[in-house]
Amino acid sequence: MAHISVRRSLAPALSATLALTALLGPAAAGAAATSATADRTAPAAADDRAVVAGLERYAHPLRSAGPGGPSDDLDAFGAMTRGASVVGIGEASHGSEELFTVKERLFRQLVEREGFSAYAMEISWSAATRLNTYLLTGKGDVRQIMREEFQDGYSLLNTEELAHLFGWMREHNRTSPRQVRVVGMDFSDAGPEQHERILTWAERNEPALAPGLRRHYAALRALPTGVATRMAAYNALPLADRKSIAKDAAAAYRLLAGAAKQDPWVLQEARVIAHMATEYTTDWNDPAQARAASRNRDRIMAETAVWWQRQTGERIVVSAHDGHVSYESVMPEVYPVTMGADLRELAGRDYLAVGTSLYGGDYRARTATGGSGTYNVGPAAPGSNEHTLDQVRYRDFYVDLRKAGRDPVTGGWLNTARPTFVIPGRYPNQPAPPLALGRAFDVVVHLHHVHASVPAPE
Repeated sequence: MAHISVRRSLAPALSATLALTALLGPAAAGAAATSATADRTAPAAADDRAVVAGLERYAHPLRSAGPGGPSDDLDAFGAMTRGASVVGIGEASHGSEELFTVKERLFRQLVEREGFSAYAMEISWSAATRLNTYLLTGKGDVRQIMREEFQDGYSLLNTEELAHLFGWMREHNRTSPRQVRVVGMDFSDAGPEQHERILTWAERNEPALAPGLRRHYAALRALPTGVATRMAAYNALPLADRKSIAKDAAAAYRLLAGAAKQDPWVLQEARVIAHMATEYTTDWNDPAQARAASRNRDRIMAETAVWWQRQTGERIVVSAHDGHVSYESVMPEVYPVTMGADLRELAGRDYLAVGTSLYGGDYRARTATGGSGTYNVGPAAPGSNEHTLDQVRYRDFYVDLRKAGRDPVTGGWLNTARPTFVIPGRYPNQPAPPLALGRAFDVVVHLHHVHASVPAPE
């Protein structure tokens, strides 16, 4: 998610903007945004002891934020997810090591003990398809795939932590009858193989459609290979050409949707391409268009995750920024409805939202020039959600907010908006917008201290 002022600064380079939207957490970037939300912030509490006592009754200590070793400390977390077919696990920042590793711990527990088998991410559908070839067959080099696919705004994901997660998924698939896969919920790019899969299916199953599909996809297929190069070339096209491409992509999808023979996976690939082409027609200098595009992106990511779950019957973890998996937006003036709210609408009580929280530490973020750096946040200030959470007697823990909220005092605290670390993937930023934890999440995982994520070597 990205603040509108960030998008305005990147409007001349739409390709970079589209990638960055996948990784920029929701936060106010200036005084106007701060004043717009200041009245939603609660004053600092004079005494949090009653609230802390209420949280401690339902808090479960974490043995470690890193994967591996005994997992009995996560049994209660598994129990919290029972009854949910879609579990969103957020990250308070896109650039902190322990937020990635604790999510791997949680995912491994859900795979091994609760029957989950899919991990949806803020990456493109085509990137996930490449990763799944490796996860299911061992073909290819996962680090090369990550290096080639996680570029521009996605570069914050090219980390040792995610390489470790994908390595574990591959090892799991070697011996387990329940194979795990990655789902790409995002649509800032579509690799050339995606068009070729659609055309190959049409030639074999509906050959009469092939000429029309080739015509509709001609401009997209003419773009260069390589994620960054392709997105830059796409952005360089005149707006009229991008609108023509969007019209063609929509027509291609309609051809496939109206065919006598249909394949739901082919239709999904065509749908993703149509979404991407439409996104590239956005004028990011127009606040109304930018707001609509942000709204549309969260909806499409939610629809993709639910489509996968219903198509496969698999229980699925949705991994994204806290600002996406939550039920409420920290920036309603820019992000009116979150992916989490859409998931609750689409999946009902089958969706469970898990947020992550940190008292302080380091994170990596992208700069205005397109590079990246390491920055520090915290310690959390008195009156913030993290300051109170960190008074719980466990260093790292998770807590069921639904149960804790039954206590009147704790429930009142959970349902009041307070400054909360929701750290964008862009620096500089304002990382502590107001959020009511009890209205945003069902469960929160709190870590006392985090380190910056480790970028994969070039």
